[in-house]
Amino acid sequence: MTETQERRVVGLVAGSHVVNHAYLVALAPVIGLVADDFGVSIAAVGLAIGVQGGVVTLLQLPFGYLSDARSRTLVLAVSLVVGAVGIVATALAPSYRWLLASQALLGVGIAGHHPAHYPLLATASSETNRGRAYSLHALGGSLGFAVSYAIAAGVGALGLGWRWTVAAIAVFGAAFALVALPVARGFPERIKKPAAEDRPSSRPTLAGVRRGASALLSSAGLMGLALLSFLTSAAAWCIRTYSPQLLTAGYDLAPGTANLLVSGMLVVGAGTILVGGALTDRVGPGTVALGGYAALAGLAALLASGSLPLALVVLILPFSGTISVSRPARSTLADRLSERADLGKNFAVVTIGISLGGAVAPPAFGALIDLAGVRVTFGVVTVLGLLSFGLTRWLLGRVDGSARRPQAAPSD
Repeated sequence: MTETQERRVVGLVAGSHVVNHAYLVALAPVIGLVADDFGVSIAAVGLAIGVQGGVVTLLQLPFGYLSDARSRTLVLAVSLVVGAVGIVATALAPSYRWLLASQALLGVGIAGHHPAHYPLLATASSETNRGRAYSLHALGGSLGFAVSYAIAAGVGALGLGWRWTVAAIAVFGAAFALVALPVARGFPERIKKPAAEDRPSSRPTLAGVRRGASALLSSAGLMGLALLSFLTSAAAWCIRTYSPQLLTAGYDLAPGTANLLVSGMLVVGAGTILVGGALTDRVGPGTVALGGYAALAGLAALLASGSLPLALVVLILPFSGTISVSRPARSTLADRLSERADLGKNFAVVTIGISLGGAVAPPAFGALIDLAGVRVTFGVVTVLGLLSFGLTRWLLGRVDGSARRPQAAPSD
């Protein structure tokens, strides 16, 4: 790989992550408007987002297998095309049932991104730049979250409805797909597809699937990372989806101001991803992950108290960054626990944890807000931060020594 080719792959994958995450939270900044339009509760709209997350979870391993066995760029192309159709269907949904169906279709489009992204990055980037490549990928994801909130704030300022917000996100995603698909076709073959010796020589059988599942489940490090991904994903979904409610109900901010602050929070979080990538390459993924989860617990507790002076509500800005800074570290840990031929499947397992968080958190936290209020809900985020810290400590005591080194050894 030349440096130009590496940059092209990393840039396209990061851009795809922007679109992917803009789709993920397309309904979050307008969740109250959607609920009012369809005459349902906030928890019901959270359920629609959860349906999307459930579909993403179910399709991780199939897309991971396809990425490892056939073509990474094929998986990426399917995701970009189906995702564009799903987000358009969401904008046009005439009823709540159609909203559920369109979110399920959108989930199909979202599902293939991670199983394609991580093998592309791992194959295209050098070992010395791996953490930074993952940080640029994560940066794209955070910018995608911020894009949706910024679009919602702009559309709201124009006095237009929630459908215009989702439609604007759809135009953004479709435009990227039109540019990205021909660029991906031009990647070198060894980037687009796994090496011949790494591809399965026969079709998958039920016995082979059972053996593969057993091998994945027996990997304590990988299962631990999947659980860690679930915990941090649940916390992140609560922060992204319900921070506007925290700011409006807990601190009496206007909805437009709350959305702008949340958009700013996600932009700041994007910046901390780059810091996290550089620190991961310099001091090792374990230390970076522990620091991020400790900060998550502390900030969540402060904001959930509802007693901060209004001037200190700017603490919301680094809130999502506490998770973001640790994302390149978590990806690097998964990379070091994986054989090259299993990258797609192993990252799919980790992404299952992320997707389960996306399936469970929006409806669960929405119901908790309806029952106990937004402050109690963000108190639960504090608990998730503490659990993530403890699980990371446990993992670092049991996985191999590469988890603590800034650079992996050639044999890792």
